Amino acid sequence: MGAHFADRLLSAIEDKGAPACVGFDPQLEQLPPELLGRAGPADAASDDAAVRALEVFGRGVIEVIAPYVPAIKINIAFFEPYQEAGIGAYRRLVAHARATGLIVIGDIKRADIGHSATRYADGHLGREDSADAVTVNAYFGIDGVRPFIAASGSGEHGVFVLVQTSNPSAATVQDVVMNGGGSFVEHVAAMVQSWAVDEAPVGESGYSCIGAVVSPRDTDSTRRIRALMPSCLFLVPGFGAQGRTADEVATCFRSDGTGALVTASRSIIYTQSRTPSRDWKAGVDEACRELVAQIRRVVHAG
Repeated sequence: MGAHFADRLLSAIEDKGAPACVGFDPQLEQLPPELLGRAGPADAASDDAAVRALEVFGRGVIEVIAPYVPAIKINIAFFEPYQEAGIGAYRRLVAHARATGLIVIGDIKRADIGHSATRYADGHLGREDSADAVTVNAYFGIDGVRPFIAASGSGEHGVFVLVQTSNPSAATVQDVVMNGGGSFVEHVAAMVQSWAVDEAPVGESGYSCIGAVVSPRDTDSTRRIRALMPSCLFLVPGFGAQGRTADEVATCFRSDGTGALVTASRSIIYTQSRTPSRDWKAGVDEACRELVAQIRRVVHAG
C-alpha cells in the first residue's frame, strides 16, 4: 500500500519549499513558433503534428518546472480534440511528470453516477499510468464521487471536488442564499467536508484524500469556506493571469500555513508569447521561480 495522497503532497510541498502548482493548459496557437512547424494555426496541419507539438512543449515545461514546484495540473480538455492521439499524449505527459517526481493532478472535471462514474474513475485513477489526483464535479452528490474514492485505493490518490470556481457566471449558482441561511457554495463546502471524513481515508497529516477546488473571490467568503473544510486540501486556481490576489489566496491556508496548493497556468507557460524574442524555456523558468517566491511570501504573510 502506498502513502496517503495528502501526506505525499504535503511532503512534496515541504521539499520544494512552496505550495505552488503549475497548470498546463496548452493552446496550440500560443505555443512557441519553433515547436509548431507545420502545425501552426495558420495552416491547421494534421492532428498528429499538433499533438507532437503539444507533447514536446509539455515535456519541456515539465523539465523546467520540476526542480521548483511540487505539482503540475494537466488539463485533459486541451488534448481531447485530437482523439486517441491526444489522449495518448496526455497519458505520456502524466507519466513523464510523475517520473520527474512531480505530483500530477489530472484536471478532468468528470461527473456521473453508477457504472459511468465507475468507468471514469477506473480510467483516470485505476491504472498504473494514472495521475496522482483528479478533479470532479459535486453536482451528483456522493454518488458521483464515491467511485473515485473507491479507485483511490486506501487514499493513495486524491480527489479534488469543485466547490467554488472563478468563472463570472458561477455566482448565479454558487452565491444563491439557502433557506436556512448561508450560500449554496457554503452548503457544498460543508457537504464535501463530511465526505472527506466520513467517506474517505484521512492521512497522518489530518487531511483527507478528498480535497476541494476553491477559487477565492473575496477574503470574507473564502475564510468561511476554509472554516467549513478543516480536513480538505484546497486546489486554488486563478493566481496570476486570472487575477486572484495574494490576500485572497492567503485565506485558503489554515493558520499553520498548510491546506492549499496554489495554481498558476497561463502566466507561467505562455511567457514566450509575451516576449517572442526570448528563449521560451528561460521564460518559463523565470516565471516559475517568481511564482514560487510569490507563494512563499503569501504563506509567510499568513
